[in-house]
Amino acid sequence: MAGRLPALLREPVFRRYWTGQTVSLFGDQITQVALPLLAVLALDAGPEQMGRLTAAGLLPSLLFSVHAGVRADRSGRRRHMMIAADLGRALALVSIPAAWALGRLGLGQLYAVAFTVGTLSVLFDVCNAALFVSLVPAARYVEGNSLINGSRAMSYVGGTGAAGALVQLLSAPVALLADTASYLTSAWQLARIRPTEPPAAAHARGDLTAGFRYLARSPVLRGYYAAVTTLNLFNFAFQAVFVLYATTELGLGPGLLGAVLGCGAVGSLLGALLTGRIARRLGTGRAALLGLFAFPAPLVLVPLARGPVAVTATCLLLAEFGSGFGVMLLDIAGGSLTASLIPDSLRSRAAGAARLFNYGIRPVGALAGGGLASATGLRPTLWVATLGALLGLVWALPSGLLRRARAAPEVESVQVPALKQKNRGPALRRGTRG
Repeated sequence: MAGRLPALLREPVFRRYWTGQTVSLFGDQITQVALPLLAVLALDAGPEQMGRLTAAGLLPSLLFSVHAGVRADRSGRRRHMMIAADLGRALALVSIPAAWALGRLGLGQLYAVAFTVGTLSVLFDVCNAALFVSLVPAARYVEGNSLINGSRAMSYVGGTGAAGALVQLLSAPVALLADTASYLTSAWQLARIRPTEPPAAAHARGDLTAGFRYLARSPVLRGYYAAVTTLNLFNFAFQAVFVLYATTELGLGPGLLGAVLGCGAVGSLLGALLTGRIARRLGTGRAALLGLFAFPAPLVLVPLARGPVAVTATCLLLAEFGSGFGVMLLDIAGGSLTASLIPDSLRSRAAGAARLFNYGIRPVGALAGGGLASATGLRPTLWVATLGALLGLVWALPSGLLRRARAAPEVESVQVPALKQKNRGPALRRGTRG
């Protein structure tokens, strides 16, 4: 059985890391379902309150991404910060069933918990960007990213259904205890590894902007992140109106709509399984470029859908499946490429800068999609969103992605004057102790 496992999963250090991440990803699906249901069913939240709850979870990415990256790079103790973030998220979530049991639960607490979990998730993610390269050799970045994103795809397939069942059987507050347990599991697995992390960066003037400057001065990274940010802007405009369009204009019922979304999860899983082969054949840069096209392109079938429900449902199934495949191709190949191009001394700051753009643009896109739909209608908005997402290729094509045959172990020679340390390539080492 052990011989059939992927090579990285046969290594105890990476296996423990991957196990913690996988359990946590499934737990996240529970919270994404249970928290809004709790607000609606137990606290009678209306549209305005639901908007505030969503914003509370997204706002930390705008406020803290850059500062969290600076803190992580200066500290150098990223694994410890990730463990603290996991424990903090578990403590925040467990306060909800505790308050519910005491009859003291209110919307204010849900907002506070969403904001706290979002803030600690920012810290965890910017630290994780540096920890990953401590565990995975550069030659296996694609394999490592495929395993992590495969777990994410599996969580989409099984996690949402399990979340609904838990809420139905146990109630939303009690279901949140499962996500609490997932964070504790992640913290425990991280505590069992001792990787050699990238060293702490020296304090230097301009730390807050160092990540931005490095990304801006690298043609490949600048083009890649500009493309991804453009894609996210239009994709979240699409997501803001998709469910309303599918149910009101196309007449899909909840069960059929669930099947459509589930088909997207299956496409994501298949993409996670096949991206390694595609990247080996095309090269990592070209695979990332293909993902920038394959993620949004199938969604043009959504505004094209017309006619009987069977026809429109088929269009949506194909659109979601193809888009799910494309997003995994983009995430795995793009993540591997960026990991190979960012130096150790800047990993968390660059991750914070990238997160500020990629996550910060999402609420802007959602608000723009809703406003445009109110002004022009649902179908025209979907056309703008799907075609606009393809504009990311305008940034990516001249960036040099096509020349990136594979994720090279050397970082680009882009100087950042404010930094005192030399830029160094990602560590080609694994954890030294279990």
